[in-house]
Amino acid sequence: MIRAFAFVFAALMVLAGVGQAQAQERDSREILGGGPNFFGGGPSFFGGGSGPIPRTTVSFASGYAPGTIIINTAERRLYLVLANGQALRYGIGVGRDGFRWGGTHRISAKKEWPSWTPPSQMLARRPDLPRHMNGGIDNPLGARAMYLGSTLYRIHGSNEPETIGQAVSSGCFRMTNDDVTDLYGRVSVGTTVVVKN
Repeated sequence: MIRAFAFVFAALMVLAGVGQAQAQERDSREILGGGPNFFGGGPSFFGGGSGPIPRTTVSFASGYAPGTIIINTAERRLYLVLANGQALRYGIGVGRDGFRWGGTHRISAKKEWPSWTPPSQMLARRPDLPRHMNGGIDNPLGARAMYLGSTLYRIHGSNEPETIGQAVSSGCFRMTNDDVTDLYGRVSVGTTVVVKN
């Protein structure tokens, strides 16, 4: 009887510790809109497989030149304008309330497996964040990043496909690693990016 009681007590203590660790992990990811795979461990080669919104070719009469990227934050979609009134449509995660923005910029840099240094504004909100993370599967910028002009914002990958289609970021546009790798290969530095809020 005593042995059974000790076993039940030990099991409850382990479960309580796991719950507390999960709560702390959720807190550290909250500022970046992170889900359960924020620091890696996603289901695919890129640490975040195909997301909930499949990439597809759609009819798209925009008036913009082929090669232009149009981001519609309300739809939570990114369009790469193609010829003949079509576009490639990707699902994206966008800025949460208070972090959405609009404007026109150009891609100023492209990086594979980028490192990440949280900006001072983010560190002011969350001083517990790392000051720098090298690129890799655990990095919140994912497999690829395209930097937007001189802003702090990027189109970047994510190891959390479950956040695609949601308003979760601090203003950046996140894609699955598979989708951002596809887009990265189709655009160049200087590509126009139009953000419609």
